[in-house]
Amino acid sequence: MELLQWLMETKLGEFTLTMLVSMIPVVELRGGIPAGVAAGLPVWAACLAAIIGNLIPIPFIIVYIRRIFKWIRRRMPRLNSMVDKLEKKAHLKGGRVSKYEYLGLAIFVAIPLPGTGAWTGALAAAFLDMPLRRALPSVIAGVLVAGMVVSILTFGVTSLL
Repeated sequence: MELLQWLMETKLGEFTLTMLVSMIPVVELRGGIPAGVAAGLPVWAACLAAIIGNLIPIPFIIVYIRRIFKWIRRRMPRLNSMVDKLEKKAHLKGGRVSKYEYLGLAIFVAIPLPGTGAWTGALAAAFLDMPLRRALPSVIAGVLVAGMVVSILTFGVTSLL
């Protein structure tokens, strides 16, 4: 109970909670920024926490996801259908990204809509064999743009309330 209380009642806890929410696939910073503001953070702090949280898993996804999928297929064949779906999604999104390469990756990640974002962009980068040193700056740029867009929208909505 103390951890939950700390997460909800201190600024550092609210910042940490916003980072954790933003690390979740699909939710990412699109949900992290509004969650941080709802928890009591100013929009700028929620945006910063969400960007940091959203970026933490990205290098690991780009570098290790193919090995992880291979390991899952060998050790947990029951999860093959889930891995198939994720790989199919990465290849579908990768087709859109590959035309413009790193700029395309940044734009794809920057669009704050379901089915886009840092996790999907990192999956696409991994399956397009983009090296981390070139893909990561594109993902970071996209996350920064998405963070600004979501922050502006969140600020606009909260100022109306």
